Amino acid sequence: MLEGKVALITGASQGLGKALALAFAKEGAKLAINARSEDSLRPVAEEAENAGAEVLAIAADVSKREDVERLIDEAAGRFGGIDVLINNAGLLGPRVAIEEYPEDEWRKVIDANLTGPFLVAKAAIPHMREGGSIINLVSGVSVEGRPEWGAYSVSKFGVEGLTQILAAELKERGIRVNAVDPGGMRTSMRANAYPQEDPMTRITPEENVGVFLYLASDESRGITGQRFKAQEFQKA
Repeated sequence: MLEGKVALITGASQGLGKALALAFAKEGAKLAINARSEDSLRPVAEEAENAGAEVLAIAADVSKREDVERLIDEAAGRFGGIDVLINNAGLLGPRVAIEEYPEDEWRKVIDANLTGPFLVAKAAIPHMREGGSIINLVSGVSVEGRPEWGAYSVSKFGVEGLTQILAAELKERGIRVNAVDPGGMRTSMRANAYPQEDPMTRITPEENVGVFLYLASDESRGITGQRFKAQEFQKA
């Protein structure tokens, strides 16, 4: 499905990012995977390589322009371009009311979750081939503000807007841009957000990759500016 395509996935050391890296590897993609820690990326890179993929693992902080430019330069230099970009990296931040929200934590979450996708997309677009696909991660709390979701919710509202803007700007260049709400999954971020929830009531990230494979593949050519719920996804 993805044979020969180059996919850049941020936040790929755990959870959904890791599941996507391994799923894309099995579908024949070449991978540039990213996280802030090189040590956390190494096991994912090894597993993807064992699945037959060519993998470049790059430690970088997506909220920092210099790191992002290095990330994109290394990925594009190694593979000659980028076909798929998945802006997956993100932080949850404190689950407290706005009046109690620490300003430094607010800035960290906004920088990682909103400025990060902006910086990565801005740097990657010149290296993206016609027919390319950008997939941005959004959330159930990016269409309806809820108490004590603070900067996470606000940042994801911003990503919804960024997706629409990019889709309109890149349509004539043949690059599609869509948003995916993955829904609740059995991840550490979900456990931190809902500590009282039984994680076994949620699907695993590995069970939730179908819409991403579809949006990365040529099957979704021409589909842009849309919002998908991963757990409700059915191909037409």
